[in-house]
Amino acid sequence: MDEGAGTAAVAGVLSGLGTATLSDALDRLGLPGSALGISALAPGQRMAGPAFTVRYVPVGAVRGTVGDYIDDCEPGQVVVLDNDGRLDCTVWGDILTTVAHVRGLAGTAIDGVCRDVATPLELGYPMYSRGRFMRTGKDRVQVAEVGGAVTLGDVRVAPGDLVVGDDDGVVVVPQDRAEEVAATALRISEAEDLIIAAVRQGMTIAEARRQHGYHSLQRPEEDS
Repeated sequence: MDEGAGTAAVAGVLSGLGTATLSDALDRLGLPGSALGISALAPGQRMAGPAFTVRYVPVGAVRGTVGDYIDDCEPGQVVVLDNDGRLDCTVWGDILTTVAHVRGLAGTAIDGVCRDVATPLELGYPMYSRGRFMRTGKDRVQVAEVGGAVTLGDVRVAPGDLVVGDDDGVVVVPQDRAEEVAATALRISEAEDLIIAAVRQGMTIAEARRQHGYHSLQRPEEDS
């Protein structure tokens, strides 16, 4: 299996798991990854795919552009925009949403705000950010780097890291640990399903958790 196919396969596994379960798996493995403050534009959204990263900075004496990077994005990628958490100007609107939707991108996550939210809501395009605000980023911020490491919430994101979003928010899974995280998350998910089945049959939650090793699955491996 080539690297692209492998990444797609792991992304497919991760997409079927909730971010809460993935966050538990990251904790278990001692990895950061839960993007604080980044939430879904609307309920019911889901996305999963490798990160395409863009970093913004305030404009200088010579004002740069907000960028045409979207032309370089591949289907299935998640656009991750680092606008340093700014809430006073946006770096994503209806034109970018439309292009991203047409190109088959998996979604967008912004450390900052978005605007023209009617378009992603109408198209069902997954959008995650710190909120919404109508003021343009033009002549306020400019692209500093495309394809480098960025920050989303309090999490570092490298190009190709797997970004997963749902109603609980966004998690970032390091590309080189993705298979391990997926396997750990599957074990946690299976244990949770067994616990739910047990308590529905009358078992106490304490006994169900003990029987299926739930607490140890959430702790770092060295503490188990």
